[in-house]
Amino acid sequence: MPRISGVDIPPDKVIWISLTYLYGIGRTNSRAILKEAGIDAQRRAKDLSEEELAKIIGIIDRDYLVEGGLRRVVTQNVARLRDIGSYRGARHRRSLPVRGQRTRSNARTRKGPRKTVAGKKGVKELSK
Repeated sequence: MPRISGVDIPPDKVIWISLTYLYGIGRTNSRAILKEAGIDAQRRAKDLSEEELAKIIGIIDRDYLVEGGLRRVVTQNVARLRDIGSYRGARHRRSLPVRGQRTRSNARTRKGPRKTVAGKKGVKELSK
């Protein structure tokens, strides 16, 4: 099982898909890395030689921020937004959508399960 940047990539998948298991590398970056390394994107990860793996690892280490380093940068960016008190920081703090999505009817993934407000019907009856 090949190991790149501390992550075991799946050996039975095509190498350009296997590289996407690294945080920070998607399909486009994966293909660009393989093109630069001169490796066929359709080969299986288990079929790569040590030299080819070393070439891929070298390109990733040199040109891309992946895994722990990238997670740290993202966390620092969010913390900076919170600290300066920006609108985006406030949305992060309250676990609401940050990029302008509507929240009246959607955003269940970000807001979590519905919290039922108790006694809502009783308020209507008292106002008669």
